[in-house]
Amino acid sequence: CDDKIERSCRVPGRLRRKIWLRENDVVIVKIWEYDPKKADIIWKYYPHQVKRLRATGILQNIEIPE
Repeated sequence: CDDKIERSCRVPGRLRRKIWLRENDVVIVKIWEYDPKKADIIWKYYPHQVKRLRATGILQNIEIPE
């Protein structure tokens, strides 16, 4: 996470068979209200989307391995 807190995340059932996650993928998570150490993955950015976000300056403060 961009706040430097490590969280345990899960993929909701509606996305479970639609996306495949690998280490260093860029995702959007929704933190659980009742347990801030856990979150749901709600979106995965694909490599071409990550390049576009970097080019527009949105991902400047986040360290992402190439």
